[in-house]
Amino acid sequence: MYIIIVGAGKLGYQLSETFSLKENDVTLIDINDEALQKANSSIDLLTINSNGMNLEVMKEINIETADLLIAVTNRDETNMVIATMAKKMGCKKVIARIRNPENTSQIKHFMEHLCIDYVCNPELEVAKEVGKILLKIEAVNMEDFAKGRVSMFEYKLTSESDWINKPLWKLTLPNRSLIVAVLRNGEMTVPNGETVLSEDDIVFLIGVKEELEKHSKSELHLPPSRKTKRVMILGGGRAAFYLAKILTKSGVIVKIIERDKERCKELANSLSEALIIHGDATNIDLLLEEGFTDVDGVVLFTGFDEENILLSMLAKKHKIPKIITKVSKLNYVNIIDELGIEIAINPVLLSASEITRYLNGGRILSIAMLLGGHAEVMEIIAQEGSKIIDKPLHKLDLPKGIIIGAVVKGKKVYIPDGKTVIHSGDRVVVFCLKEDLSKIEPYFYKTKRGILNELWNSSKNHR
Repeated sequence: MYIIIVGAGKLGYQLSETFSLKENDVTLIDINDEALQKANSSIDLLTINSNGMNLEVMKEINIETADLLIAVTNRDETNMVIATMAKKMGCKKVIARIRNPENTSQIKHFMEHLCIDYVCNPELEVAKEVGKILLKIEAVNMEDFAKGRVSMFEYKLTSESDWINKPLWKLTLPNRSLIVAVLRNGEMTVPNGETVLSEDDIVFLIGVKEELEKHSKSELHLPPSRKTKRVMILGGGRAAFYLAKILTKSGVIVKIIERDKERCKELANSLSEALIIHGDATNIDLLLEEGFTDVDGVVLFTGFDEENILLSMLAKKHKIPKIITKVSKLNYVNIIDELGIEIAINPVLLSASEITRYLNGGRILSIAMLLGGHAEVMEIIAQEGSKIIDKPLHKLDLPKGIIIGAVVKGKKVYIPDGKTVIHSGDRVVVFCLKEDLSKIEPYFYKTKRGILNELWNSSKNHR
């Protein structure tokens, strides 16, 4: 497919990389030559130094033949104009990033009257994800699939774990579950029966949710969890605003510490149920004075990754039950585990996941792009006529980096083995390493256009 991305910032770069891996023709437009050179040096794509609102440039790159345009510059208004202009010039689908809370309340209006097909809001997605983590009672990181019947649990093994120093074939796993990946020293691998787990390994299991929860409490020596009643958010940006709205609606007491005085006034005016404190989040005395050690959760949302990482380590020292750290720079992601940061959120990867899910036209029901982009976990509806259906898995010759973690047939969940047969309409939870992403498409989709085929068909039907 022909995809145009306007804006070569962190999200534009990630989207360019994601789509180029799936054998699309990608064009990246920006006025920042340095950002374009960075993308050009590592991604197979065409770069153009230009303003995305330049009509002549849009005509030169044949915007009317484009299947998709994504506008992710740093201004909401610019993104809306570019997306609308592209749609009027013949581009089949357009996506705009809109982040300002004032604009967010009018998204339905923008989509209807400006002909924008989809709107992404990284800060809102971050807030939703963090809110989900804070409000759940499980003591492990978790992603749900198949309407909550299937989960992927993420365990960090301690010295007390019964799983270390043993090959996988000797482990007692939860009923109806499968270890799909191991993250060790920043490298994600798909294990086999002879793989020996070590202390500090992060293990990813896919299985029936209630079985994984039962096992996590009884055998993995995880700390007990408790209901979140008090949360401190350090940094008062847009994500903090959205998160405070979510938490206060659930009865959580929220305290935000923000260093910018004018921003504090804005937050105080719009968040009547939260306490806003003007101060420097790196001031340890201030944190202790405001009850830093007594909260159930701390969220690090300052504008600096370095501050967030250091403050998360301080929170860990004080044994705060839930610590969530925003890490925006992708080059920091690979060292997160080495620093002992248990829950890290990356706005870029979250937004890329949401956009990818939307573009699959309903065939992909949910997608989790693991931190660092090491791998993706997708819930895909098996399609009539695709390679994956009506034959035993052992005859499919799946690449090593692709694991079928669970198959849902109606209300029943199956952990597959080589004899499992997938039928049209089944929900399939698939784990895939980054380097094998392009290999998924021939198995789950009938045509060469792969996982964006639904978008293409939708566009043709509305010409």
